[in-house]
Amino acid sequence: MKQAIAFFDFDGTITRKDTLFEIIRFHKGKAALYAGMALLSPLLVLFKMKVISNQRMKEIVLRFYFNGTPVAAFQEQCDAFCRERLPELLRPKAVNAIAWHQSEGHAVYIVTASAENWVRPWAEKLGVPVLGSRLAIEDGRITGLLQGKNCNGDEKVCRIRESVKLTPYQTIYAYGDSSGDKEMLELAQHKGFREFE
Repeated sequence: MKQAIAFFDFDGTITRKDTLFEIIRFHKGKAALYAGMALLSPLLVLFKMKVISNQRMKEIVLRFYFNGTPVAAFQEQCDAFCRERLPELLRPKAVNAIAWHQSEGHAVYIVTASAENWVRPWAEKLGVPVLGSRLAIEDGRITGLLQGKNCNGDEKVCRIRESVKLTPYQTIYAYGDSSGDKEMLELAQHKGFREFE
């Protein structure tokens, strides 16, 4: 049997929304989310103008909301998010595609710019490994910085190549929805761009 592997982006591909803002809403509440976004709006404008990099903006947001949060408490909330909120955000067609690949005996990975903390608890229940951004931890607390690079663009391919030996796979599938998935999609013979919308 020919070996195949499938790589799925998470935000916008498996989910209908960017989960960074959903995780903030879940942890901090709607009022705190919007108040913070108002305070950060000048920086968000600079980000949209590409003056601030994707990684830098993500770290600014993470530091604003989560700097100093004990990692155990943060993870507990992420686990709750996966149980209570995430199911409403999932695209059924994407979840069905994961199940189809698994039923065909294909290896399946989620490759995401989101932090592994709030993707892995859900993915583990499906038996799917996650390659995602990693939060830096100091003295048991979140700093708001990322450990290494944001898992987006070229970094998605770097993380895939670090984690998976691709040569045994005759067929590669990749699914994404944004420019941050372009390099990952280029790895694949079967490219699914915004396939589940």
